Amino acid sequence: MTTIDKDTSLYCSFAEVAGSKGCAFHNAMFNKYCINAIYKSFSVKDIKSAIDAMRVLDIKGAGITMPFKQDVLKFVDTMSESVSLIGASNTIINNNGKLHAENTDFLAVRDYLSELRINDITILGNGGFSKAVQYACKCLGIKMYIITRENWSDIYDLPTDTVFNCTPVENIGTVDLPTCINFIDCIVTTKTGKELALRQAKYQFKLYTGISI
Repeated sequence: MTTIDKDTSLYCSFAEVAGSKGCAFHNAMFNKYCINAIYKSFSVKDIKSAIDAMRVLDIKGAGITMPFKQDVLKFVDTMSESVSLIGASNTIINNNGKLHAENTDFLAVRDYLSELRINDITILGNGGFSKAVQYACKCLGIKMYIITRENWSDIYDLPTDTVFNCTPVENIGTVDLPTCINFIDCIVTTKTGKELALRQAKYQFKLYTGISI
């Protein structure tokens, strides 16, 4: 167990409602690799103030969740090419006071979809996570159909056999879709959501520490 002292590095996540999954993963990995660091999740209402706190407190890295993945880009110094093209970030790195935005959601989704070897997909939602999925599809040459609130009724006449839920709406796969559909859900309490979350967390940990899991 890591002993917290004056040299302990702080990592965190900023969300509208804080969760504990990131804490469990990153703190376990810090302990495993004997890294003097801790990870703490925070519920925040103002992402600008949260990002300012990174600079003031020298927080080394932060995970960003809905609904802040797009707005956070207003308050960073630099961003990766993928973040610039996606228009959203879920990971901020503090390099000596300069904040850099990355997107490990994209990396996790890209890996996951590449294993499916599909040609087309229907994406539900158009927020920050959806934009990461869309960019992954562009990189893989997967044809996309987007369903949002404006055309939600299209969910009952799907043009593809694979559907990716990028919204916070729960139970879509069991309520609104036929059983023959290959349903991918980003919600972290679902099977696919947990797998995607683990994949992105591994990429995140490498950005934080340089260690590949």
